Amino acid sequence: MCKLIDLEECISKGLVKKTVPSMEQAIVSISKSKALLVEAKGDLEDERYNSATVVAYLVLLNCSRALLFKDGYRERSHACVARYLEVKYKNKIPQDFIMLLDHYRETRHDVQYEPDFSAEADGARQIVEFSDKFLKLVENLMK
Repeated sequence: MCKLIDLEECISKGLVKKTVPSMEQAIVSISKSKALLVEAKGDLEDERYNSATVVAYLVLLNCSRALLFKDGYRERSHACVARYLEVKYKNKIPQDFIMLLDHYRETRHDVQYEPDFSAEADGARQIVEFSDKFLKLVENLMK
């Protein structure tokens, strides 16, 4: 994983934009994350590893967006979401969580766009489990 962009660059390119803070949108994003987590777990049980991986990543993305909405930001780049959390939640989200978020962003990309890539059972299980942990962390940060 390489960091190609930093938060300042994300902002200067309009990939992260200031907006009106919205706890309402943040709560909706958390609710969506919870529903998606149920789907991801079901996909995992049914051995649909590509689906489980993509849906679990959507849990991570929606959780992350919840924090941006709460803070009054919108994103136009998945990579910039991680950069935002890395800077703005430096002491609240462990660095290894940010690294996993980036890793799973890339994994989701491979599942979705690389014709010869398929998620495996263990990898799908790991992202689903991490999504559950990340959701709980973000819910605590929202309080």
